[in-house]
Parts: sequence; C-alpha cells; structure tokens
Amino acid sequence: MGIVRTDDSRKIEIEEFRRMLVTCAGLHRKKDEEEFMGRRRLTAGAENDDAQDKLVCVTSGVSFLGLAIVNQLLRRGYSVRIVVNNEEDIEKLREMELSGEMRGTNSRIGAVMAKLTDAESLMEAFSGCYGVFHTAAFIDPAGLSGYSKSMSEIEVKATETVTKACATAPSVRYCVLTSSLLACVWQNNSLGNVSPVINHDCWSDESVCTEKKLWFALGKLKAEKAAWRVAEETGLKLVTLCPGLIAGPEFFRRNSTSTIAYLKGAQEMYANGSLASADVDRVAEAHVCVFEAMNETASGRYICFDQVIACEDDVAKLARETEMQINTIAENVYSNSPTRFTLSNSKLSRLVSRTLRCNDEF
Repeated sequence: MGIVRTDDSRKIEIEEFRRMLVTCAGLHRKKDEEEFMGRRRLTAGAENDDAQDKLVCVTSGVSFLGLAIVNQLLRRGYSVRIVVNNEEDIEKLREMELSGEMRGTNSRIGAVMAKLTDAESLMEAFSGCYGVFHTAAFIDPAGLSGYSKSMSEIEVKATETVTKACATAPSVRYCVLTSSLLACVWQNNSLGNVSPVINHDCWSDESVCTEKKLWFALGKLKAEKAAWRVAEETGLKLVTLCPGLIAGPEFFRRNSTSTIAYLKGAQEMYANGSLASADVDRVAEAHVCVFEAMNETASGRYICFDQVIACEDDVAKLARETEMQINTIAENVYSNSPTRFTLSNSKLSRLVSRTLRCNDEF
C-alpha cells in the first residue's frame, strides 16, 4: 500500500521488521550463513512439494502489509525474496543486517532490487520463485497529495507488468494480488440492477470513481482488471484479495498515504454500510491461506474485512486512530437510516474454514 515515510514512521517500520526477524530467527536456521543482500541465491526446493523448501517473492515487502505477509510466510517455513524498488528500502534492510538481528534468518530471506514497471528486472527477481505476492505498494513523491491520479496510472502499469512477468517466468506457478475492497463498493446507484449485497462478484464503476476523483479506488480497480486480463490471456493462475481499510498497531503513522486515500469518500461509504476495516495480520494470513489453496480450490477474488464501521463508537475510534475529525468520516454519525449495502466475505470464510493453518474468524 502507498505510504509516506516520515523519520518517525521509518523508525517504526525498521523496529517492526527487526522484531519480526528476531521472532522468526529460531525457526529458520540453516548450515550456511552467506550474506543477505541478494548475494545468496535462494533456490531451495523450487520443485519440492514440501512448503518449507518453497521460495516465494513479495513485492514491496517492506511496506506495512508487505512486512506482515513476509512474517506469515517465514513462520510457515517459506523462503522469501523481497523485491524493493528504491535505495531507501535497501538502506533499511542494510541497517537491519548490520545490526546483527537478521543473522539466523538470512538462509530463509533475501532481497533484490527491481522496478515494478520493468519486466526484465522483474523476470530476474522472480527467477526460481514458486509464487509471487504483489502487494502494490507505492510512495507519493510529494508526500502531501495522498494518492493522485498519476499514482493510479503507475499502479495499473506496474500491476500489468508484474503479472506479465509472473506469466513469463518459468518457475512461477501462482500469483496473489492485493487489490482493495474499494474495487468493489463504488456502485452506480442510478442503475436499477445494483445488488444490495457487495461480495466478490461486485466491481466498482470506473465512471463513478472518476467523477468523484477517487483515485485510490480507480487505481485498484483498473489494476485488478488489468491483472485478470493478463491472466486470461496467458493462463497465469491468479487470485486477488480485496481487503478493507488495512489497520493494526499504529497503522496511520506507518501507512498514512493509503489510509488517507482509502478514506476519501468515507462519509458516503459509512452511510451506505460499505466502510470496513481489516487487521493487517489477518489480511496477511488470508493471503498465505489463499495461496496455499490455489492448487486445489482457491480461485478468483476474495473480499477480506474484520469489521464494518457502523456506529458512533466505531467512527470515534477510527477518528482517534487516524487523527481525523469525526465528521470527515461520517457526516451524520447519529443517523438511523437503513444502510444501502451489506458486505459479504462468505467466500473467504468458507475457504478459511477448510484450512487448518488459518484462523477461521474472518
């Protein structure tokens, strides 16, 4: 997800990654301790059916959601290659390496620098990887405008390039794309055939997103559609996760750009009953759960959320966490008017209920 990195948020992310790696250190020891930054080739068991020998790749693996996905994968015994696309992320990883707190995990984790809009560099990054998690994290260079229209265009191009690279890379069997619930909820209410239930079959209307200048929603919507076009054309096995507002400890400080962008239009979503949040660890767990089921039953799209923001207390809590005014999130928090839509994540719930490794409370 897009983030604006202040000095404080960068320190928080580094500490979080350090804690994650220390937690996982005892789980991933190997005989050799070769250096971390891409100089070790993680090729263990690309053809082995044992998940502990699988190498997977996470794009933007140092983002808020990316870190959580890496954490889940390491806990389950995967080898993880993180794709970073700028020197700042490389420096962050170097700081953790030099601190010594990465030792003991470096046989299971590696990093490579690649541009998400450069197919050739992505092909090299994905080489030997069995699966790819594309978390679509982007930074607003201005640090002020949230998520702009130009960022939505970059996201579409990057997602299309990533999925094409996945389809071309010989070792890649599966791709999991992080989309957004916003790609589902912005319906054209002037149409008479709009369903009152928003689920995995629903798509937001591009014209509505454009008219309301909901660039984050438009970017996620068009990027996901582009990924599905590539999958259809190439036969790539793809699933997409559509999470609500990604929350968790200090989520606004660590994930401010996408939080602000997600909440554009919050008043209307709240009134319609379509404003929902999802804990970052639960979203990460859902990603890995779906990935592990792709060789059997998992397919298509999955909506993921924990809570619908539906009352005064919910709004007040979200306002505190985001340091926003309550009326920015809900114009009339005391309204008793019936909501227009009901959100359904039943497809993900059914999948998770069949998977012993995943929590069954989505």
